[in-house]
Amino acid sequence: MKIALVGATGLVGSVMIKVLEEQNINVSEFFPAASQRSVGKKVVFNGKDYSVMSIESAIEAEPDVAIFSAGGSVSKEYAPKFAEKGCFVIDNSSAWRMDHNVPLVVPEINLHSINSNTKIIANPNCSTIQMVVALAPLHKLYKIKRLVIATYQSVTGTGVAAVGQLMKERKGESTAKIYPYQIDLNCFPHGGEFLENGYTSEEMKLVHETRKILQDPGIMVTATVVRIPVIGGHSEAINVEFEKNFEIEDVRNILKNAPGVTLQDDVKNNIYPMPLYSEGKDDVFVGRLRRDESCKNALNMWIVSDNLRKGAATNAVQIAKYLAGLK
Repeated sequence: MKIALVGATGLVGSVMIKVLEEQNINVSEFFPAASQRSVGKKVVFNGKDYSVMSIESAIEAEPDVAIFSAGGSVSKEYAPKFAEKGCFVIDNSSAWRMDHNVPLVVPEINLHSINSNTKIIANPNCSTIQMVVALAPLHKLYKIKRLVIATYQSVTGTGVAAVGQLMKERKGESTAKIYPYQIDLNCFPHGGEFLENGYTSEEMKLVHETRKILQDPGIMVTATVVRIPVIGGHSEAINVEFEKNFEIEDVRNILKNAPGVTLQDDVKNNIYPMPLYSEGKDDVFVGRLRRDESCKNALNMWIVSDNLRKGAATNAVQIAKYLAGLK
């Protein structure tokens, strides 16, 4: 399979390369692409040096699959041009996620929405991915009525410059501000752009994407996104109200057997998910399972995952592996 990676020099792009190597996809040709200012830079894939090419050159190479991690405007402009060449496009931006003609795919849940004619496929937001991986098997049995979400998001979600701000602040060095405030020793309820309804774009992604992936527009969702000074992954406190009653032990057993989920729920031994231990791993970690005693049929849960891997790169590469079987 011939694979192009658009945005190969970015933070997520570098993780995409690593995950592609780990997943042992049979890549016959590799075309790293990026903006004009990055053309000519070197990246390493499977021990071989590659020169970064322009996006136009990658289109001319006619890859089988193009994975995009280069921002919404780039995806809007170039994804259709790859698709016109018969190439599958897996886009990691928000550009296509809510397009009714584009499937929003988490492989553990809805690979069935892809066929050989599906040329543009959207990768969901990182916070949405980890949440729905854990919620989908519960939704099948108990039917989700309402979600109340608070996310505690890693600075890696904003990119390498944000990580640089955190690390320089930690050392007491002056640095350009990627965020409106100091991030070290701080947290702030601001992820994405503020909208007219008072929510942020990141918060509304959780609303709309969850409904689309779970194919249930009736799920009520409200969210607060918080940025915190960690680099290992995103954490989420989720309150789920179901239509049907449940037993905690049944929930544990469902999650133990759910694809892509690792259950860490042994509070007597202080075992619960943390970004410190999710970094570099592909699973979604779930713990702190407990009944919400203030609301009928409601569950509290804590979900953590590496936002650069399952929240972006791994999810995209899993889709690419599936597409290899459709070629």
